[in-house]
Amino acid sequence: MKRSFLACLLALGLFAPSLLAAEPKPNFVFILIDDMGWRGLECFGSKLYETPRIDRLAADGMRFTNAYAACHVCSPTRASILTGQYPARLHLTDYLPGRREPFAQLQTPKINQHLPHETTTLAEALAPLGYASASIGKWHLGGMGSLPTNHGFDLNVAGSAAGHHGTMFWPYRVPKLDGAAGEYLTDRLTDEAIQFIDAHHDRPFFLYLPHYAVHNPVEAKEDRIAKYRPKVDPDAPQHDPVYAGMIDSVDESVGRVLDRLEKWGIDDRTIVFFMSDNGPLAQFSRPVPLRGDKGKIFEGGIRVPMIVKWPGVIQGGAVCDEPVISVDFFPTILEMAGTPPRTVDGESLAPLLKQQGTLQRDAIYWHYPHYSNHLQPPCGAIRQGDLKLIEFYEDGRLLLFNLKDDLGEKRDLADAMPETARQMRDKLADWRRSVDAQMPTPNPNHDPAKTLWNRRNGKLKSIYDTP
Repeated sequence: MKRSFLACLLALGLFAPSLLAAEPKPNFVFILIDDMGWRGLECFGSKLYETPRIDRLAADGMRFTNAYAACHVCSPTRASILTGQYPARLHLTDYLPGRREPFAQLQTPKINQHLPHETTTLAEALAPLGYASASIGKWHLGGMGSLPTNHGFDLNVAGSAAGHHGTMFWPYRVPKLDGAAGEYLTDRLTDEAIQFIDAHHDRPFFLYLPHYAVHNPVEAKEDRIAKYRPKVDPDAPQHDPVYAGMIDSVDESVGRVLDRLEKWGIDDRTIVFFMSDNGPLAQFSRPVPLRGDKGKIFEGGIRVPMIVKWPGVIQGGAVCDEPVISVDFFPTILEMAGTPPRTVDGESLAPLLKQQGTLQRDAIYWHYPHYSNHLQPPCGAIRQGDLKLIEFYEDGRLLLFNLKDDLGEKRDLADAMPETARQMRDKLADWRRSVDAQMPTPNPNHDPAKTLWNRRNGKLKSIYDTP
């Protein structure tokens, strides 16, 4: 019997079977939670919340203990995830539309009111590789003309300019979705995500699932509230049974998405990311032992839970302590997809995920030239190794902490280490110039008697002084 030419090549080892059909590209599922703190999961130390499905994701993947949002409020962090650029470079440094303090000491800069169209999003970068993409949930990066479908996504469900949901139960005020009485928004978004997976299981896809939960207004299903009410200690850092119920529904959502991937037999080629956009509101959950909460540049506002599952690459149950930040997702995902790298501010986390190396940078940065409605003046920060420096722009005051020895940021070392503080301040200033960061300027209309900010100024001692 004559052997085919191809069979001869295979017999001689001159033609690899893998060349007959290209290895399928991985799918990407990115689950983003709104206002979940660093301690918002059992696997990150919660004593109240029950999160078995997310904990299972961590057991199958890698848990990052020093993961940071690029900002302590939502829109800038979301922009950083989708573009790989620092909010300072994007001139999108506050939640949209932002807020003004017209009579405060400093005049804050005007920011972009939508994600800049000249930037490339993950959806746009993955499209030439054949990826279908969907954004299902909170967008908060612009309205008409700057919705997900204007930035490369094939599908937008429930994404608008709105920064929160209005109510978690149908009829929703935001987003505008048809539904039925009793329908819960987290469940509905999960249904939509599952439909997208069903429709695209046979081709590579990028599913961006930014939940509206657990942002306020805090509302949960009655059975979930009843589950946690007997467990609550009102004096504990995590003390709200309704907030706990919202987290419970988020955990169920993650489990349902993972189960759907398994049903289609694509879980082994789907990379899953899980993260929060900033810290929690202290009235619902305090991220003890971290200092501060949402809206503050202390660790409680910017350090968040992060998990990555990369089947066949990450050894299950791995833990990474190296500092990473939300600008890193863009280059990481592009490297995983096999597309050429692009110039961005982030660095691919592949060496950490493969446990085969470290990152090349020596610092990460924050810039917030605004007055936060959480009682924080304009400021910036840099983390270099274990050291973190905060600079307040009103008076140039510096705070320096060693996070390895002082996770709660209680011991200011700026006076004890003046040269280190100066060097880090200068490095932060150099970085601001490199990204063309907008700075606040002296306000010619400054009038302490007229500004709400100054009338509340007595409370600012908690920002500067040891907690």
